[in-house]
Amino acid sequence: MKTTISTEIEATRRFLDELFADAPLRQVGFRLWDGTAWPEAEPRAATVVLRHPGALRAMFSPGTEKALGEAYLHDDFEVEGDLEAAFEIAESLAVQHGWKRILALAYHLHRLPEKDRKDAPATFGADDPEHSLRRDAEAVGFHYDVSNEFYQLWLDARMVYSCAYFTEPGAGLEAAQAAKLEYLCRKLRLRPGQEVLDIGCGWGGFALYAAEHHGVRVTGVTLSEAQARLAQARVRAAGREAEVRILRQDYRTLRPGLEFDAIVSVGMAEHVGRDHLAEYFRTAGRLLRPGGTFLNHAIGEGYCYEASAGPSFIDAYVFPDSDLPPLPLVARAAAEAGFEIRDVENLREHYALTLRHWVRRLEGAHEQALAFVNEPTYRVWRVYMAGSARGFARGRLAIYQTLLAKPDAAGEAHLPLTRRDWYG
Repeated sequence: MKTTISTEIEATRRFLDELFADAPLRQVGFRLWDGTAWPEAEPRAATVVLRHPGALRAMFSPGTEKALGEAYLHDDFEVEGDLEAAFEIAESLAVQHGWKRILALAYHLHRLPEKDRKDAPATFGADDPEHSLRRDAEAVGFHYDVSNEFYQLWLDARMVYSCAYFTEPGAGLEAAQAAKLEYLCRKLRLRPGQEVLDIGCGWGGFALYAAEHHGVRVTGVTLSEAQARLAQARVRAAGREAEVRILRQDYRTLRPGLEFDAIVSVGMAEHVGRDHLAEYFRTAGRLLRPGGTFLNHAIGEGYCYEASAGPSFIDAYVFPDSDLPPLPLVARAAAEAGFEIRDVENLREHYALTLRHWVRRLEGAHEQALAFVNEPTYRVWRVYMAGSARGFARGRLAIYQTLLAKPDAAGEAHLPLTRRDWYG
């Protein structure tokens, strides 16, 4: 249907008036393609800039979270200011029953034109059964093999791609990631000479830190070819080949009979899938010596988690086959595998702070990033990390550090009576 410019502006403003009538936006405003402000020109934390008259149709007409994210990838709209604040839009929709509200206002959307689009970033596609050895390797590669140089632009110097630990809110990212690595080592009570397994070792940050500061020998495994290559180079550069070995291998295929004094898994269990948690913990139990400890650090559903409507943007463009099971499912699977749960800590505020550091660093390196990825891929990472920060801050997401013990034949867990040594 052909429309005039004035009709397009009227339909856009009417749609926004009615969409947010019952839950007005406080942090977010809109600016139309002709410069018109909605609801007014008052400064806000974030401004959604509609690039063309059909922008709202592209954002909302399909009725899914994935389509809304794709509209950002296609530059149907831009966000100026605080991208995390812009997620107030999704929260307002949730208050008003989400996409049902949009469908009721579809008349206004269909008065707006459609726009031809360029190709978007590749989505994940694999024919193998979910969480088979080969498909898991492909899914991990889809996310982590984007470009080592891209990740280096916004991670800390150790390239720790997981929640940092902030002893105070204003701490820098480098200090907070070092504090997290030390915290992991203290929770595991690492001692010189111990053998440690790092499941999903990334670029080797924990392995190198634990070897240097706690005198342990670490075997790290990752499915990412790019991660393994760089981690191995970093081990050589540090002269730590005798203490650290990095394998490109699935933890499930480690040879029978291999045993470790401690196991750490940081940011890897999200790739396991709730239907495979039993296998995950049984495998860890097989690899851990009696009296050993296993620290599982993983994202899970928060106290007010809600699944997204329709297909997931994260699953298509960021973390294929990922799953964030609630803590009770994880704890039950660990207990049924023979582990004793000794401590659980939710660090969600720490992850919100971490992600905000990453987003600011990525935004500050926008031009450099385009030397390694295209603009839509840059946008994927920017929007997923900003949205995740909002999720952790509001409690929709959680990050649990679960300390598990494998008691010996006499039932001894070989742990101190208090946690005092974690903080000394």
